Amino acid sequence: MRSDFPQALLAAIPLPTLFVSHDDRVGAMNDRAQALLGAGGVGRHYITVLRQPALLDCVEEALRLRQQRRIRYLTTDMGREAAYDVTASPVEGLYGSGVLVCFEDVTEREQAGQIRRDFVANVSHELKTPLTALLGFIETLRGPARDDPAARARFLEIMAREAERMNRLVSDLLSLSRVESEERVRPAARIDAVALVNSCVHTLRPMARAAGVKLSVTGHEAPVMVAGDADQLTQVFTNLIENAIKYGGSGGVVTVKISCTARELAFRGPGLTISVTDRGEGFDPVHIPRLTERFYRVDNHRSREVGGTGLGLAIVKHIVNRHRGRFRIESQPGQGSRFSVMLPVA
Repeated sequence: MRSDFPQALLAAIPLPTLFVSHDDRVGAMNDRAQALLGAGGVGRHYITVLRQPALLDCVEEALRLRQQRRIRYLTTDMGREAAYDVTASPVEGLYGSGVLVCFEDVTEREQAGQIRRDFVANVSHELKTPLTALLGFIETLRGPARDDPAARARFLEIMAREAERMNRLVSDLLSLSRVESEERVRPAARIDAVALVNSCVHTLRPMARAAGVKLSVTGHEAPVMVAGDADQLTQVFTNLIENAIKYGGSGGVVTVKISCTARELAFRGPGLTISVTDRGEGFDPVHIPRLTERFYRVDNHRSREVGGTGLGLAIVKHIVNRHRGRFRIESQPGQGSRFSVMLPVA
């Protein structure tokens, strides 16, 4: 049997792995372990290679007690915070006794778990506020306001508003779930995106008039075919125009611009861009990277006042991703905002 067999065996293991022999020295390391812990560890005492106290204790106990030990190992790997489940397993064989130390990267799993916990906490918080209000008003209507018609009418109006808010939240959650489940399936239908945008603008004109906002469409007018889901793209354009009216309506004008280029760098081919621009208050660009996160709001109080659920832009991002498009956000305080959707032309 070849003398380099232990090293060849470790090289075949798809995890960072090293072998600590009975004399406390590193007998072999695969390339992944060297990338994680540093090169040149073979032949050195394991204390100089592993260094972290908890990890050293894990290996020492496995060597001394001849029992498997596990430990969580945290480090900065490739410029990111990384977490590993480390298993130190005693081994006996042709090349002597020792401990095989394997590092399993669980960073993404832990991040996914944190995202789930944050999501549950956010949903619970969003539902708790209207539910608390409803329970309080119901108690009041059963007691002090039982025979007060004016108070009863006022409370019922508020209850209806809070119930509608919960209904919007649940609808957006279901919509987000559907969009995420379909995100990797590219739409096959060919639709006229220009006609779709104009239809959304026509539908939202009454809302704009009620808010005192001039809503206009400019730019490309000829039909442009894209591979898309008409319902989902309608949801995207409606969401962006509604947001511009609600949050940027103070500027009095919302403009939807349609432009088509023969070669869009993002797609290496023809592309269609739909930009929704308002002249409202705008916001600090520091918020832009997080705006498409679930429940993230620039102004929590104002968002809730106008009926926002904090999920609209997250839904837009996932729909645009499904259509292999790009989503861009630009804003400056006092200069309004621009939300742009770029789609590849079919």
